[in-house]
Amino acid sequence: MRLASLSALSLTLLSLGCSSQPQPEAEASRPPNIVLVMTDDQGYGDLGVHGNTMIHTPNIDKLHDESIRLTDFHVDPTCSPTRSALMSGRYSSRTGVWHTIMGRSIVAADEVLLPKILGDAGYATGQFGKWHLGDNYPFRPEDKGFQRVVRLGGGGVQQTPDYWGNDYFDDTYWTDSVPKPYQGYCTDVFFNEALAFIEQNKDKPFFVYLPTNAPHGPYLVDEKYSQPYVDKGVPQQMAQFYGMIENIDENVGRLSAKLDELGLRENTILIFMTDNGSAAGVSPDGSPITGAEWGGFNAGMKGRKGSQYDGGHRVPFFLRWPAGDFGPPRDIDTLAAHVDVLPTLAELGGAAIPAGLDLDGRSLAPLLRGKDWSERTLVVHSQRIDIPRKWKTSAVMTERWRLIDGEELYDIEADPGETRDVSGDFPQEVQSLRAAYEAWWDHIDERFDDRVHIPIGSDGENPTRITAHDWLADDDEQVPWNQPAIRKDPAVNGVWYVEVPVAGTYELELYQHDKPDNKTLDATQAWAQVGEQEASAAVAPGAVSAKLTLELPAGRTTMRTKLSGKGAERGAFFVYVKRVGAAGD
Repeated sequence: MRLASLSALSLTLLSLGCSSQPQPEAEASRPPNIVLVMTDDQGYGDLGVHGNTMIHTPNIDKLHDESIRLTDFHVDPTCSPTRSALMSGRYSSRTGVWHTIMGRSIVAADEVLLPKILGDAGYATGQFGKWHLGDNYPFRPEDKGFQRVVRLGGGGVQQTPDYWGNDYFDDTYWTDSVPKPYQGYCTDVFFNEALAFIEQNKDKPFFVYLPTNAPHGPYLVDEKYSQPYVDKGVPQQMAQFYGMIENIDENVGRLSAKLDELGLRENTILIFMTDNGSAAGVSPDGSPITGAEWGGFNAGMKGRKGSQYDGGHRVPFFLRWPAGDFGPPRDIDTLAAHVDVLPTLAELGGAAIPAGLDLDGRSLAPLLRGKDWSERTLVVHSQRIDIPRKWKTSAVMTERWRLIDGEELYDIEADPGETRDVSGDFPQEVQSLRAAYEAWWDHIDERFDDRVHIPIGSDGENPTRITAHDWLADDDEQVPWNQPAIRKDPAVNGVWYVEVPVAGTYELELYQHDKPDNKTLDATQAWAQVGEQEASAAVAPGAVSAKLTLELPAGRTTMRTKLSGKGAERGAFFVYVKRVGAAGD
């Protein structure tokens, strides 16, 4: 048994049982609906049912009690890599994703993702919330198989690609590629849209992917959720983090009630999981915060978001399917991971995996049904750099062992907190796990030297809005990945890898802040280079943008911009590229 423990509240909920409406015959005979809720930066210990006596999560706790619980389930230690592995069934680096910025969070265009597979099998598919695998055609969720999309930009509200000025409340989100204003808190909006999609598609199988932005920072939430925690001695930031989770919990309750109301509960696979370890529920090293009345809770694990220790990548995974043949709710302690989700849902949904698609995960269906399961070795790592480096921030995992960074060895069954390095006692185990890592590395390195090129002015997105979030920056530490950083107008620059779809005339419109901010450029001169072609122009006094026109040949190349002349030189943080004519027009 792992570290999970039932709270008194969850035991009470379990004893109360649950009720649901009888399902229509058609609902019982069709493939199961699928709803996958994944929260952002919530760790294993940020739930009441896992032993956190401070946080209030009764609805998720109840879902836990009704579900099959994979208690040794792992993801990557950060956002985009987990999402790419989840959607592709392949190790994240194989999809071109190992960072959250710098173009290394964009899933390769040729990757076949879960919504396409389920959509081809007749599912209605919808995504509501955070994508973080590319903000431009053909990398957006609406390009990868989702038929209905309401999403924010980049990796979170207020990040650079997000709609300018969003602040979690009454924001604007891309709705099937078009910006649309919404009323309400971000999490409420995403659940509202998901519930509406479910109701609209209740008469056919549907797949709803609901990856919330919360509780990712900045930690903004109505005080009615956070202040009760402050009053109980929880540090301010953690109180806001907990408040965001409590709001998520309310919405999980609304979701479950809607499934009951529509008679869909029995034949709906409902999954709750998170994308990495806790970001604000513990101290930077993953331990409780010392000196605080309440220091947080990490379920006895070491590390938090970004860490190679279990606290960075071991997460909740609850799966409820009352009509399935999985037996009663229970814990399953077998090692599993994000790459297993695609093959599992494809099998349960009766969807064919395309011939030749080389998956790294395996279907969990036999495991869920109590069948024999052969042990395996899994690897996760965090590579927040341009080119991955061998052994960096890595964990090689088996049922018993964790090899950390190729050096430290922990017996996870005897020492789940990873407190005693036993590499000296088990040198043969270290050697075996190192060999497994070497084979894995040779398997995932095929895209390390590739660049994802963003099409500019393509038929799929013309004009194309491109942002500094996806720069390969001149200084890796200076990527302006969020709007608060851009508001400081840093003197930084970088290069985009782009693709010109057809030869022709292209108009580039350069902004220092995004269009809605209407900020005057701090420059007297604007310049841009795409491949070998350059253009420059004087910036008129009071101008909020600068327009440049280039004749560009088709092909893959790079793009760089410059705004200069008022004491500082910087790249344009936002560029709108429009194809205004094809060659020969």
